[in-house]
Amino acid sequence: MDALWLMLICGVGYVVAYCTYGRFLARRIFKLRPEAAVPSRELQDGIDYVPTRRGIIFGHHFTSIAGTGPIVGPAIGVIWGWLPALLWVTVGCIFMGAVHDLGALVVSMRNEGKSISETAAKYINARVRFIFFAIVFLTLLLVIAVFGVVIAVVFARFPSSVAAVWLQIPIAVILGWAVYKKGASVPVATAVAVAAMYATVWLGSRLPFEMREIAGMPATGSWTILLLIYAWIASTLPVTVLLQPRDYINAWQLFIMMSLLALGVAWTSLSGGLPMVAPAVDLSPAGAPPIWPFLFITIACGAVSGFHSLVASGTSPKQVATEPDAQFVGYGSMLLEGALAVLILICVGAGIAMVYTTSDGQLLTGFDAWHRHYSSWSTASGMAANLTAVVVGAANMMGRLGVPETVGIALMGVFIASFAGTTLDTATRIQRYVIGELAGDLRIPFASNRWVATTVAVVTAAALAFATGADGKGALALWPLFGSANQLLASLALLVVTLYLKRKGGRKFLVAAIPCVIMLVVTNWAMILNERTYIRDENWLLAVIGAGIFALALWMTIEAAIAFGSARAEGETAGAS
Repeated sequence: MDALWLMLICGVGYVVAYCTYGRFLARRIFKLRPEAAVPSRELQDGIDYVPTRRGIIFGHHFTSIAGTGPIVGPAIGVIWGWLPALLWVTVGCIFMGAVHDLGALVVSMRNEGKSISETAAKYINARVRFIFFAIVFLTLLLVIAVFGVVIAVVFARFPSSVAAVWLQIPIAVILGWAVYKKGASVPVATAVAVAAMYATVWLGSRLPFEMREIAGMPATGSWTILLLIYAWIASTLPVTVLLQPRDYINAWQLFIMMSLLALGVAWTSLSGGLPMVAPAVDLSPAGAPPIWPFLFITIACGAVSGFHSLVASGTSPKQVATEPDAQFVGYGSMLLEGALAVLILICVGAGIAMVYTTSDGQLLTGFDAWHRHYSSWSTASGMAANLTAVVVGAANMMGRLGVPETVGIALMGVFIASFAGTTLDTATRIQRYVIGELAGDLRIPFASNRWVATTVAVVTAAALAFATGADGKGALALWPLFGSANQLLASLALLVVTLYLKRKGGRKFLVAAIPCVIMLVVTNWAMILNERTYIRDENWLLAVIGAGIFALALWMTIEAAIAFGSARAEGETAGAS
C-alpha cells in the first residue's frame, strides 16, 4: 500500500474523531463549562499555577507527553507488521489514549490540579494513595534517570544536535521574558524564536560537538550529570521562565518537522510512489516476543501511555485557563501524537527502503533495505537501532524536498533530543509535585518545599543512573520494566476516571471502563509473561521488582472494584466535584 494513502486516511480520521467523539466527551460526558472555576485561576501563584493561552499550554502539554515515545515505540512495533501497529495508534489513540488523557486532565482540574495519586485516594480510598505513589515514583524515577542517557546517546550519535539543543534554553528564556514581562506579540515573538532555533540547527550542523572522557568518566556520564543539573534548575523556576516557553517552541519545531515529513511523503509518492515495504503482518519475526500482548506495551505513546496521566495531573491542569480548553489540550494533543506515530511508521516502513547504507558501506533499497535493519528482534530493538531507522527514513524523504542529508540528520537529531529534554524536565517537576504531596500527607512540611522535593527527585535519579558505574546507564538495568509499568499506570489512571464518572451517575463511566478493562488484561498478561522470562533467566532484580509492581496493581484493582460497588450501592445520583 502506498504511504500517502495511509497518511491521508489516518489524518482525516483524527480530525473527524476530534470533532465528533472528542466533542461528545467534552460536552456530554465531562460537561466542560467555560464559567467553571479552574486551579490555574483559583490557586494562581506565578510559579506552578498560571492561567495560560490554550495554544501555549497545548505546546507544553504535547511536547511533555510525546518525548521519544511515539518515535521509539512504532520503530520497534513495525517488526510485527505495519498494519497492527497502525490500527493500534489510530483506534487505540482515539478511543483509549485520548480518553485517558482527557479524563485524567479533567479529574485533576476539578481537584485543585492534584496528582493522580491524590485523586485516587479521593475516589477509591486513602490506602491506594501509597500504592499509586510507589508505582508513580518508580515510573518517574526511571524516566528521569534513563532520559538523561537517551539524550546522551543522541548527542553521541548526532553531535550536530548538541549546540542547537543547549542554545534553545536562552532562546526560550528570552521568549518567556518578552511575552510575559514586556507584553510582546505572541505571533511575532514566536516567529523570531523559531527562526533563531533553526539558525542554531544550521550552526550545529557546521560545528558538531563531541563530549570527551573527563577524569575517567565516559561522555554519557558527563552528559547525564549536566542534564540532571539542568532538570533541577528548570523544575524549580516558575513555569513561565523556561519550561513553558521551551516546550512551546519545541512544539513549533514538531509542527515544522511533521510538515516536512508529510510533504516528503506526498512528494515522494506523487513522483514515483512510496510503498510500505514492511510486511503488513508478521506474527513471528525472528526472536520477537508474541504480538499479543507485547505490541500493546511496546507501542505506548501514540496509542495510550500512563506517563500522560502524570502530565495531565501534574503540570498541565495547573495552567489550563478554562475547562473547554481541556478538549484541545488533552484530547487534541493525544491525537496529534497519534499522527506523529503514523509518520514514524511511514519513515521506518517505507522511507528506510529508499536507500539504506549498511555498516560495510553497501547500499540497499526496497525490501532488502528494510529487512537488513529488521532481520530480527535483537537487531531492531536497541535504542541506537530505533533512532537510526527513524533518522534514515526521515532524511530520505526530506531529501526528496531538497533538504541536504547533513541538515536532515541534524534536524532529526535536534528533534529527538529536544523532545527527550522536555520530557526530562517535566518529569522532574512532576516528581517534585508527587514528593511534595506525599510529604504534606505525612506532615513533613520541609520535604514539600520545592527545592527540597526537587533535590530528592534529582538525587534519587542520579543514584539509580550511576548505580552500575560512571557511564550513567544504571537505570537501563530496570528499563525492561518500564513498558509494562507504564501501561499498568494507564490502566490505573483509567480506573480513577471510571470511578469519577461512576459517581456522576448513569453509564458515562463506560467510556473509560471499557479501555480500562482492555488495558488491565493485556498489561497484566504481559507482566506475567515477563515474570516467567525473568525467572527463567535468573534475573532476580527484575523478577522481584516486577512481582512487587504486579502485587501493588492487583491490590489497587481490588480496592477499586470494591469502591465501584460501593458507589453503585450509594445510588446513581451520588455526586463528586
